[in-house]
Amino acid sequence: MHGQGISCRRGKECDLIIRELKSDETGLLKDFLYEAIFIPEGVEPPERSIVELPELRMYYEDFGSGRADCCMVVEDNGRVVGAAWTRIMNDYGHVDDETPSLAISLYKEYRGQGTGTRLMQGMQELLKNKGFRRASLAVQKANYAVRMYEKVGFRTVDENAEEYIMVCDL
Repeated sequence: MHGQGISCRRGKECDLIIRELKSDETGLLKDFLYEAIFIPEGVEPPERSIVELPELRMYYEDFGSGRADCCMVVEDNGRVVGAAWTRIMNDYGHVDDETPSLAISLYKEYRGQGTGTRLMQGMQELLKNKGFRRASLAVQKANYAVRMYEKVGFRTVDENAEEYIMVCDL
């Protein structure tokens, strides 16, 4: 899947490639997990070491060992600049033991340009081809990405004070 005419890096045209994660790239997931942390306007970002907390390590530790461990990445000129990945885990977006929970993030300069939408669509296609019926995620209510998730078919099935739990039928 090649990106045609996607504007990135302040208007510069680029050719983005969306592909599956290679087995020697799983270490990238720790960086993209940190990038996935929603930081509201005016709030100081947490230390990068936050991804070492047990409740966050489950997103990347031993990735590739589970049947729902799937990952698509966005590559720009040989550099991975975004990732969407799933696992069946008891995380914030867990709905049942048959539904993979999804995480997605892009480097800041690639956000808001349709790249995340294309990445999500690639991920949904991959999950469907692997026989999964749906995917879930948790997103903070204040996160602008909620609209993108709705655009690609996610709907809110539950919520708490801060987050929506969303599911997409594949």
